[in-house]
Amino acid sequence: MISLCELALHYSACYVYSPRGVSPAAKGSRRLRERVKGCDAHWLRRYAMRVREQSVGQCRYGDLFGSDVILVPVPRSVPSSCDASWAAAQLALALQEQGLAAAVWIGLRRHCAVRKSATAPCIARPTVAEHYNSFVVDASLRSPRRILLVDDIVTRGRTLLAASIRMRERFPCARLGAFALVRTLGLVPDIAQLVDSCEGAITWTGKDARREP
Repeated sequence: MISLCELALHYSACYVYSPRGVSPAAKGSRRLRERVKGCDAHWLRRYAMRVREQSVGQCRYGDLFGSDVILVPVPRSVPSSCDASWAAAQLALALQEQGLAAAVWIGLRRHCAVRKSATAPCIARPTVAEHYNSFVVDASLRSPRRILLVDDIVTRGRTLLAASIRMRERFPCARLGAFALVRTLGLVPDIAQLVDSCEGAITWTGKDARREP
């Protein structure tokens, strides 16, 4: 396993999610989350279009996307087939359709289930090590130059950090980044707007993953 202390995963996100806010934007963020988790194809296309507008039209997200990028959706919490039926995979396909990447590769999988973070108490959510141990990487991808992990929602960043370690082990020469459509702002009492794109990093504090911003 790659040393966590040496790892900093560059990531970006487009939207924000407020679990408890009361503003119109916060209420809208909860509707957004429901649409994403429900794999609503219409809304995922619209959200991917917004990402493209921000990336191409407003030069956001640096060079995270590109014609040589392979999108790798982070798998759901349970083992599944390669049918791309879950939210992160559908999002990755929508982003590719917008011309933001070369291809989508369903090669990062779970070989065993972990507890679903959304329904687990904070103290019982899977650790970085538990996520890491649940992941396997197929050998079907040959010498990718750039890999972008894609997830629907990022909270602390444990899943993305663990996934990045597995991918670095398999593809040590590839440039690796991460994109989440939505970042959770659980400690912020409310939000003023739904779209709040950012660039930041997910790192290891010595005890847990840390996401900034």
